[in-house]
Amino acid sequence: MNLKQLAAHLNLSQTTVSRALNGYPEVNAETRARVNEAAQRFNYRPNPHAMRLATGRSHAIGHVLPSDRTLMIDPHFSDFIAGAGEHYSANGFDVLFNVGGPEDERSVYRRYAQSGAVDGVVVMGPRLDDWRIDLLGELELPFIVHGRIGDLEDGYAWLDIDNRGAFQRAAKLLTDLGHRRIALLNGVEIMTFAVHRRQGYEEALSAHGIGIDPAIMSSDQMTEENGYRRTRHLLDLNERPTALLCSSMLFVSGAVRAVHEKGLHVGEDISIIAHDDGLPFLKAEGLSPPLTTLTSSIREAGTRVAQLLLQMIAEPSAPLPAELWSVDLIVRGSTGPAR
Repeated sequence: MNLKQLAAHLNLSQTTVSRALNGYPEVNAETRARVNEAAQRFNYRPNPHAMRLATGRSHAIGHVLPSDRTLMIDPHFSDFIAGAGEHYSANGFDVLFNVGGPEDERSVYRRYAQSGAVDGVVVMGPRLDDWRIDLLGELELPFIVHGRIGDLEDGYAWLDIDNRGAFQRAAKLLTDLGHRRIALLNGVEIMTFAVHRRQGYEEALSAHGIGIDPAIMSSDQMTEENGYRRTRHLLDLNERPTALLCSSMLFVSGAVRAVHEKGLHVGEDISIIAHDDGLPFLKAEGLSPPLTTLTSSIREAGTRVAQLLLQMIAEPSAPLPAELWSVDLIVRGSTGPAR
């Protein structure tokens, strides 16, 4: 089906259909939704060269990745991109990746802005003091951050989950069960999400008069091996923890392996709570015992980030979006009273 046929089917002009597909704000939301639905149903894809000429846009979104190639096989990254990619594709946008090439990240962003290669970019893995925000603002390149820059919430578009509140609730659940030695297996604490999770954990302990013990807190790459190694160390302490709070499901399989090697039982001798991004191959409810989790889908976050960025591109004068998602706490068999 071509543009003329699609317009005739919808009883709209070709100009209106083209503008709706290209996200022009003067097309009302109802018409835009009807056009996009029909385009998906009939598998209509606009000619990309014609779109660029007609709109002056590239219809591409940039993701600039660091030279650390492990990110490309990180399941969190893969699931986020899967969610975002579905929305890009449905709206006629491509994804442009730059992965650790000869240019540094700053040069890539400048080239994107000068060449018009992308209409916007997604900033992933924000740090406490992230230089990308000032640079992208200077380049006037539309962008949205998946996460936040420390506690800064104004002056840029972002979507984040309530990491601080979530880990405060999880730690409080453990203290309410009588646990006083609660270990934290956290992500790398140059990243905002990891710092916020530690802060929530510390707030809950302090509220119950429990001292903060750095000896049972760790900050590391979220992998199965690190989960195993850190848990082995914790269980060898003279005063070992009675509970583990893990920043990722990727820590859990290693942690559980270490617990079993010690002849201990999860949910009885030691309680475990982990943050679950909804990764399809690692189901918390399928573990034995089923795992108590903080749950928020990273795939859904990817979809929503893509939606917000395309809206920003279509309506550049609209207020910058900022969304803080709540996190569910699902109690299962891996948590119990402290012995």
